[in-house]
Amino acid sequence: IFESSSFKLHNNDEKVETSGFALTHFLFLGFRTMCAQYCISFADVEKAHINIRDFIHLTPMLTSSILNQIRGALNAIKSLIPATSEEKPKAVVTHSSGNHGQALAYAAKLEGIPAYIVVPQTAPNCKKLAIQAYGASIVYSEQSDESRQNVTKRIMEETEGIMVHPNQEPAVIAGQGTIAIEVLNQVPLVDALVVPVGGGGMVAGIAITVKALRPSVKVYAAEPLNADDCYQSKLKGELTPNPYPPETIADGVKTSIGLNTWPIIRDLVDDVFTVTEDEIKYATQLVWERMKLLIEPTAGVGVAAVLSQHFQTVSPEVKNICIVLSGGNVDITSLTWVKQAARPAPYQSVSV
Repeated sequence: IFESSSFKLHNNDEKVETSGFALTHFLFLGFRTMCAQYCISFADVEKAHINIRDFIHLTPMLTSSILNQIRGALNAIKSLIPATSEEKPKAVVTHSSGNHGQALAYAAKLEGIPAYIVVPQTAPNCKKLAIQAYGASIVYSEQSDESRQNVTKRIMEETEGIMVHPNQEPAVIAGQGTIAIEVLNQVPLVDALVVPVGGGGMVAGIAITVKALRPSVKVYAAEPLNADDCYQSKLKGELTPNPYPPETIADGVKTSIGLNTWPIIRDLVDDVFTVTEDEIKYATQLVWERMKLLIEPTAGVGVAAVLSQHFQTVSPEVKNICIVLSGGNVDITSLTWVKQAARPAPYQSVSV
């Protein structure tokens, strides 16, 4: 949570005072539903929470963050795979820069199902090693969306597996929406959530949930300026994918938003903020050094957005802001940019 003033929370009957620069993820069962105009409703998010609540932990305030993608992958496995082992698919397949791939590998392992993850050759080694550690098989593709899709199709045919899309599968979107359930329960005074956006599954699920339970709370998307398809889509009022593979250190948000996530983002996401590569580097390193949390640059995108000059145009009534840190997969040996990550000129100072 980034906030401009101190406030008090009640968490499990224990009063917590907090101010300045803090972070949290959050459990709450709601009851309102959205209309059926999108690929999911809030009822799907509630069902997702029931599906996965025994497999995830409630992240304590100010202490840690979790790989949120596991929520979507777990719900997809629980929703799409029949209960009886005789009816389980021969395999599950996805394409991923690494985070969703790890989540699906873990979820498939829990069910005893082979998983095949199509990964770009440029993906960080730490993500590839983590996928393999969960028992999944890695198949490499080129960086382009066309290559990923072609390789994925081939693997599905060879393995007779089912596809679990990283950001357009409704069960994945609903599972990621459970992040907002936890936030709204633990932080009743939250005014806005800031969410990194690539394919849009996480921000779409969160937006569905927030606008069903607390319509006054803002939902902001954040993305690299070098991969600004979400911003361009909102600006033009139509789905506008990136014309070529983006070059950004935030490898988890290189993909463009899709047909299922776009209508939700169009209608329910309040604004989109873009940030430069230098801003992402500075924000990521700031969290490492001042909050003692090892996040990846993709997670730093949301932090960079809140620190940016553009974010100062947000209404002054938006004081208590939750930033979703969307991954902690860092290949330490490849971070040649760290010592060069000086604070960009327009950035504000932050007290920690």
